[in-house]
Formats: sequence, structure tokens, C-alpha cells
Amino acid sequence: MDRLSASEIFTSILGQFMPVWIGLAVILVISILFQKKLGLYGRLFTSPIGIIGLILVLFWILTAIFADSIITMDPLSQISGMKNKKPGWPITGMEGSYYLLGGDNLARDVFSRMVMGSRIVLVIAPAATVFAFMVGITLGLPAGFYGGKLDTVLSFLANLVLAFPVILLFFLLVTPEIRSTGIPLYLSGVLFLFPIIFFVLLFWTRFQEQPTKLIILLSITLVFGLWAYSGLAFNADPLGVFYMDPNLLNIFVSVVFVNSPTVFRIVRGLVADIKTRDYVAAAQTRGEKPWYIMLWEVLPNARGPLIVDFCLRIGYTTILLGTLGFFGLGVSPESPDWGMTINEGRKFLAVYPHPALPPALALMSLVLGLNLLADGLREESLRD
Repeated sequence: MDRLSASEIFTSILGQFMPVWIGLAVILVISILFQKKLGLYGRLFTSPIGIIGLILVLFWILTAIFADSIITMDPLSQISGMKNKKPGWPITGMEGSYYLLGGDNLARDVFSRMVMGSRIVLVIAPAATVFAFMVGITLGLPAGFYGGKLDTVLSFLANLVLAFPVILLFFLLVTPEIRSTGIPLYLSGVLFLFPIIFFVLLFWTRFQEQPTKLIILLSITLVFGLWAYSGLAFNADPLGVFYMDPNLLNIFVSVVFVNSPTVFRIVRGLVADIKTRDYVAAAQTRGEKPWYIMLWEVLPNARGPLIVDFCLRIGYTTILLGTLGFFGLGVSPESPDWGMTINEGRKFLAVYPHPALPPALALMSLVLGLNLLADGLREESLRD
């Protein structure tokens, strides 16, 4: 077999991504048809920047979902004779099979590793950001609403964490020495409680006058929440449904711990401003309780800036995860993590540039998409 030409490589890669193109087309067509009913998301289609960002983000989300169908080889498999082979090189003994983007220094398929690496990023970054928002919102609401000593104490703790350089704090939390002390495990035990607390407060304040619905919702929240909590934080799920690898847990907890203070400060500032509005005073006049006002009057009116920050924060987290992987502190040494793949490829960059460039471009395009999406959402939210 001859090596594929550049046009053949490009055509083959486009074909491998066919599930993504179909998914993109379906999502965009449905979104455009119903954009008037989709609120802020629907208005995003009036912003060229927002559309470009959305397409880039959806591309990588769908790539992560359909990664098993897109890859051409096992991303961990090493095939004899394929070390540092150039893009489009035929695989010996496998008729019709090629390393579309070449092989790395361990004879693994660069294309398949780039595709599968998207799944790692798009599982950790959004999930950890959601947990960070749960922590920041749950603490930021009362701090901004009540003020006083509670605000002073919580703000001091947030500023204490923010006083450390982010990268240095990440390094400290994921190093084996810190891991052996059990500190990440203790942090997970505290931080992973906040989603449960948030939803319990949310349902309790909303459905107090509907006891049947309240009992059902609280029961589901506590049973499912504590079940997930026991498995994710302490690996104590008796059914084995919820589990997090110790190394992944350290990275996940580090992301939540580092991002939570910033989210707290944003929420606190928004609440301090919104609580002076007339509709908050009207809710207080009706006799509504403070937590009801915070969760059902204040928080919905802070959604615009929070949604924008959520997109930006996923981008920051993606960069941080890539940085950790680059310095060998990623999920695992053999994983197709983009940062780790870039680090492995950069050692031979002068001679073999093809192993490092695809994951670097993938990381750049995802972060660019998230930033453009955030800009589009910010632009549209200002029109509310």
C-alpha cells in the first residue's frame, strides 16, 4: 500500500467525523426552527461570534460522544513499525488501514488519541465546573444577601485560596505527597456535599406548601445524591455504579477547589447588587423567606453573567487540565490526554511535528469556541 496523499488524508478524516457532521446538522436545524422558543440560547443565532463558538463547542462535544465510532485504532495500541510514521502511513499487515495523522514515538495512532482525548477533557472540565458553581452559588447567595460577619468570614476564606497562584495550587493538590496525606479525600468529602445541599434548599423553599411533591423530590435528591456522594467521594458505592479513580478524583477536587472561590465572589457581587431591586423588596413585603428570595428571585436574575462565566470557566479549566497533563500530572501516563500528548510530542517537535500539532490545535479550537460562545452569550444577555 502507498502512503495517502494530503487530499486523501483530509477526505478520510472528514469521513471519520460523519456522525459529528450529522449530529451538528440536526442540532443546528432544530435550533434555528425553534429559536424563538429557546430563550437566550435561541437568540444566540443572531450573533455571528456566538454561532461560530457554538459550532466549535458542539463539534467537540459530539466528537467526545461518538469517539468510539470515529477512531480508527485503539488509542493505546502500539503497532510494530509505526513509530513516528508520517500522516497517511499504511499499517503493515492491515490492508486498507492507515495512521491518518501518523504515529507517535510509541507507535500509537495520533488521530485516534486526539479524538479520544476530547472525551477526557469534556467529562472532567464541565462536571468539575458544575460542582464549583454549586459550591460558589450555595455560599455566595447568603454572603451577598445577609452581608455582615458571615460575608466577612466567607470572603476571607475565598481570598485566602485566591491568594495562591492557580498553577501552583494545582501542582500542590495533585502531587503524590499531598495525595498521601488524604487532603484531597477530605476536600471531596466537603465539596461534594454542596450539590445535595443546593437541591435540598431549592426544593424545600419552592414546595413547602405542597408536602407530597416536596417529600418525593427530597427523597429522590437525598437517595440519589448520597448514593453518588458515597461512590464519588469515598468509593463506597455498594453497587459500584459511582466510582472515581483516585488520580482523577485528585484532579477533579483540585478544579472544584480552585474555581469555587472565584464563583463565590461573582455570585456574592451579583446578589449584593440585585437584593436592592424593587422585586426583591416586593417579595420581602409578601413575607417570603430569605432562602426563597435568594433561590427563586435573585438567582434567576443573575443567570446571564453566570452562564457567560460558566462557559469561560470551562475554557480555563480545559487549559489547566492541559497544563497538568503537559507536566505529567494528568489522569494517567498512557491516557490520550491532550496535554500529555502535546508534552510527549514536543520532545521530537523539530524532527516529527505531527504527534504534537493535532492535540494542540484541538485544545486551542475548543478553548476558542468556549470563549466565542461566552462572548455571544454576553452580547445577548445584555439585551435582557
